Amino acid sequence: MEILVCVKRVPDTSENEIEVNRDGTDIERDDLVYSVNEWDNYAVEEAIQIRDKVGGSITVVTVGDEEDEEIVRREMAMGADNGTLLSDDAFNGSDGKGIAAVLKAAVEKGNYDLILTGAQADDGAGQVGGMLAAMLEWPYASLVNLLEVIDDKKIKVGREIAGGNQEMNEIELPCVLSIQTGINEPRYVGIRGIRKVASLDIPVYTAGDLGIAADAVGESGARIKRLDYFVPDAGEGAEILEGDTDEIIDKLVELLKAKGGIK
Repeated sequence: MEILVCVKRVPDTSENEIEVNRDGTDIERDDLVYSVNEWDNYAVEEAIQIRDKVGGSITVVTVGDEEDEEIVRREMAMGADNGTLLSDDAFNGSDGKGIAAVLKAAVEKGNYDLILTGAQADDGAGQVGGMLAAMLEWPYASLVNLLEVIDDKKIKVGREIAGGNQEMNEIELPCVLSIQTGINEPRYVGIRGIRKVASLDIPVYTAGDLGIAADAVGESGARIKRLDYFVPDAGEGAEILEGDTDEIIDKLVELLKAKGGIK
């Protein structure tokens, strides 16, 4: 099975204090520590487990610049077979549809049975996987937390849906799936693995290589414009109930009655 996993380099929230810049157009990006998007790690791990069971190969792809190459190599060190960087100034400022269009062009240069993305990335929109599937006219499932290959034409997919319920579907290949965290436990990437892939060639494709018109993507092609970043005003702090267990229970009951939570 030929699998493509779309990955993204994002600010590492465990290593950074995220602040909005002065004019409110973006976050402060100077000196940020970056890493691979958490959801994408689960997608790559799932691809590795599928390949190890049924055979085939895994390619990881990202849209970015030369600095984004590091996450491609990181996922190759994790176990992906190949990596691809889609890089062109024309891609800068693309909205979700623009990124999906760039990925679609890359997909069409290969012959893939399955495309995996993370359920969402740093902007939280969770839209690229669905848009990519629509452009390719392939079946799509989001929030996938169970995946089982039936044969070379179908897979079984479990989805997390409202109310903590689980939905099971059979989907024909090729298809696009957005992977939810918790579907597996991504493996550790060691120094030995990173060194092993450090000198491997990573193909770079520009807009011209992909046959994409420069004005169809980037800021000029974006239908969605980000107007403002801001930090919401802090609300009131939580009320801490003190005392022994019985006293806390009594206080909680009185508060719930006062707020109309119980009668």
